[in-house]
Amino acid sequence: MSGTAGDLMSQGVECIQSHETLDRAAQLMRELGVGALPVCLDDRVTGIITDRDIVVECVATGHDPSRVRAGDLATGLVWVPADATVEEALARMEEHQIRRLPVMRDHRMVGMISEADLARHLPDDQLAEFVHRVYAGT
Repeated sequence: MSGTAGDLMSQGVECIQSHETLDRAAQLMRELGVGALPVCLDDRVTGIITDRDIVVECVATGHDPSRVRAGDLATGLVWVPADATVEEALARMEEHQIRRLPVMRDHRMVGMISEADLARHLPDDQLAEFVHRVYAGT
């Protein structure tokens, strides 16, 4: 498939500030209908937090999500520039075994590529290959 990461991504991604609590992150995910949020410190994206992170790393370990901050759980930031090719974006996701990839332009996050975006834009064979490679590593 030709095109860029910017062509694949969903726009209008909202950040949660790193000082906000995980219960607020979960509420925001529910309101937005998403399973992951970028974590920001002021205007800078510092990581990603997923609904799974909240359950596995907080709730299941006996911590109170109203007392743990998003920044405490945010995982390392892997991203791709908006003008990267679709192949580069897929390779980055496969390399890091991730299912969501922030898209940046001029040091700002402009969107996120998710599995749903891939399903909408990739041919079935390319999507199946991606899913096999990412899930085979987990």
